[in-house]
Amino acid sequence: MNRKNNTRSVNMLEGSLWDKILVVALPFAFTGIMQQLFNAADIAMLGQFVGKEAMAAVGSNSPIIGMVLSLFIGISLGANVIIARFIGKKNIQGVHAAVHTAILVALGCGVAMAVAGELLVEPLLRLLSVPEEIFDLAVLYLRVFWLAMPFILLYNFESSIFRSQGDTRTPLYCLIASGITKFFLNLFFILVLDMSVEGVAIGTIVATALSSAMLFYFLCRSQTEIRVRLTEFHVDKRILLPMLRIGLPAGMQGMVFALSNLCIQSAINELGPDVMAASAAAFNLEIFTFFLINAFGQVCTTFVSQNYGARNIKRCKQAMKWCLFQDLLLTACICTLLILFGVPLLHIFSDDSTVVALGFIRLKYVAGLEFINAVIEVVSGAMRGYGSSLIPALITLFGICGTRVTWVYTVFAWEPDFATLMMVFPVSWAVTAAILCVAYAWFIKQLKA
Repeated sequence: MNRKNNTRSVNMLEGSLWDKILVVALPFAFTGIMQQLFNAADIAMLGQFVGKEAMAAVGSNSPIIGMVLSLFIGISLGANVIIARFIGKKNIQGVHAAVHTAILVALGCGVAMAVAGELLVEPLLRLLSVPEEIFDLAVLYLRVFWLAMPFILLYNFESSIFRSQGDTRTPLYCLIASGITKFFLNLFFILVLDMSVEGVAIGTIVATALSSAMLFYFLCRSQTEIRVRLTEFHVDKRILLPMLRIGLPAGMQGMVFALSNLCIQSAINELGPDVMAASAAAFNLEIFTFFLINAFGQVCTTFVSQNYGARNIKRCKQAMKWCLFQDLLLTACICTLLILFGVPLLHIFSDDSTVVALGFIRLKYVAGLEFINAVIEVVSGAMRGYGSSLIPALITLFGICGTRVTWVYTVFAWEPDFATLMMVFPVSWAVTAAILCVAYAWFIKQLKA
């Protein structure tokens, strides 16, 4: 296959695995971290220059935004699996059809979600029990934010296309350029135009439009099999159906996390604005760990997909083991650093001592034990790479969502304090990881070596 002008692609089918996994996973993790840094800057700006009410208003929207994005990021992962499998099979026509189908799906879904989101803003926020003192700010932010959905989905699908051939650096560079643009736009909107949450949302629209446009340009200029040609745009049903068969369960798995977090966020909201602000601040620190965990899970999917397409199951198993080992090691290191430096880091978001103390409670229970989640992401990623996306989705539904909802309405109801609520995260991870490992062992036995 023609890769002569793309030194960023990685040969996943031959050679050592550990170094190639790192080369692909670390830029992907750094992409998520940079994205969150820019989002954290938004929260910090609002906290420092507008007030903790504005910070809490944006934080209260996180579960809604996360739920929607999880669904479509999962579908984009289905595109990644299909494209990577065609690359492994050296089926260039299949790659072309999948690339163009994925972009059209992203645009169509983005527009549909923008329209639906505008209609459902207030009912969703009421469902979360957002306090009246910040309700109007939360509505304003979410109404403006929904306009960015077509660009957000397009960026994620385009990133999955690059990732299918091991190129995670191009999406990173585009994100950095757009993120810097967003940072200065937010400063302008907040300090010069005296805007509040709507200024941050407008910055998001401009930045995501820029990043998605840059990736589209590079796809059109690519000299590899993923090149986009305007004359080839059409939805290939033969590609779309397996893309959805793999992507929808993956998206539902992500949504399960987000849906369970809706339940948790609702409980957080009931504890008041200080807890809401503290949780938002801590979330913007602990999420860095999640992006590292998620990166190795998705990279595992890509490596397994390509090698499964080439029918090299032994190499698929080796890729999964290396991904899990590296993920656990690096995650444990970052979790330790977050606990050691949690208090000064929380002061970046707020000078309120109550908010900082409450935020550190969340860091201890969530960031301190998030390495357990690495097992869930990598094992699920490996199974998706083989094309089995429904099993991990169902296990996550019962393990994560079931445990968290039960905890909120039983244990937390008996002892309604923040620490009790935060314990639900490690408990639900441990339950789900144990079940997934058993399912993976059974699944592997069914494969022909």
